[in-house]
Amino acid sequence: MRRRLLAAGLLGATSLLAGCGFRLRRSAALPFRTLHTGFAPTSAIGAEFRRLVRVAEDTELVDDPKKAEARLEVLREQREREVVAFSTTGRPREYQLRLRFGFRVVDAQSRELLPPTELVLSRDIVSTDIEVVAKQQEEELLFRDMQSDLVQQLLRRLAAIPRP
Repeated sequence: MRRRLLAAGLLGATSLLAGCGFRLRRSAALPFRTLHTGFAPTSAIGAEFRRLVRVAEDTELVDDPKKAEARLEVLREQREREVVAFSTTGRPREYQLRLRFGFRVVDAQSRELLPPTELVLSRDIVSTDIEVVAKQQEEELLFRDMQSDLVQQLLRRLAAIPRP
């Protein structure tokens, strides 16, 4: 009796989840079948972008720009670290980390699908002389987090381009 109630409860819960439209979040669907990216081979942003696009169902990354329906041209990819505040002894106390990414999207005939656009993400970090190594690791984690955010924003921008 207990097993039947448990089985009925599990069956009911799974049918409710299936019926409500629940799905795991996926990458945004891009409006072109083939895409060429102009990321540098060592770009961390490029590596994450390629990984997410490969998971997408409809878009294939191609190495030859002539075979691509659209080209993502990277105009700028830059990390910045700026001192925002100093301690009473004149040492840097607070930094602002920035990640700048400029790009544009053109089609096979070099017509602009998306004009030059720049995405800028920033995070603040407070530092002391004692925690130098820990703050360097935190800084690297913040840059990685900003890269993930940037790639998600980039995918959403590309997905908003009207289909040709």
